[in-house]
Amino acid sequence: MIELWTSPTPNGWKVSIMLEELIEAGTDVGEVEIRVIDLMKGEQFADDFVARNPNSKIPTLRDGERDIIESCAILQYLAEKYPSDLLPLDIGKWDVLPWVYWQAANVGPIFGNKLSYTRYMEDVAAEERRHPIERFNNEALRLVSVLDRKLGDNPWVCGDTFTIADIALYPWVRGWKWSKINITTWPRVMAWVERVRARPGVERGLGYGVPSDEIDQWSEERKAKTAKSGASIASNDNLKNSIQ
Repeated sequence: MIELWTSPTPNGWKVSIMLEELIEAGTDVGEVEIRVIDLMKGEQFADDFVARNPNSKIPTLRDGERDIIESCAILQYLAEKYPSDLLPLDIGKWDVLPWVYWQAANVGPIFGNKLSYTRYMEDVAAEERRHPIERFNNEALRLVSVLDRKLGDNPWVCGDTFTIADIALYPWVRGWKWSKINITTWPRVMAWVERVRARPGVERGLGYGVPSDEIDQWSEERKAKTAKSGASIASNDNLKNSIQ
């Protein structure tokens, strides 16, 4: 049995979308148990979570006796365990995996930092936030331009086939309004976002931990809760380390 401990965040959605895309492709992944981790309550720091994921970050996946951490590693693990068009298992996988790692090393951190300074650090003086907001916004737009060039006239990031590269990138890019990164000047990227969202597996994957009527438009209550949670996580006062 697979256990997925996750939350409705971009990194969490990667894995829930992956599971649903495998199911959509006809793959029997067996029983999947989902535990939604309440980040606001700090459940990611609970002993049972840390025992599985010393980094205290969602998602974490247990398959039998094996624990896999890091969302992109989980994508690759599932793609290799359950072969499908989501990842070639021959030399062609190197057309896909670099873009998965590109997301982990570039898009996630940059979009995440832009989001934090834009939405979650309102207690920090505006003048202190001005430079990081501008810096992360400009870099985010540069990354969107890279994605635009990579897409070209293709429907998916790596060509004609939907892969884990699309799954890795989509949850971060889809939140462009929330992070206030204006991607509208790249119509190919906007069209790609719409194509990914139209997939039934993506629809179901986005629903993990979120009511069906809030998949695309959060309620004001959820927005406020998410902002409060983000502010808590972003605060230096709440940063936990192994030295303390």
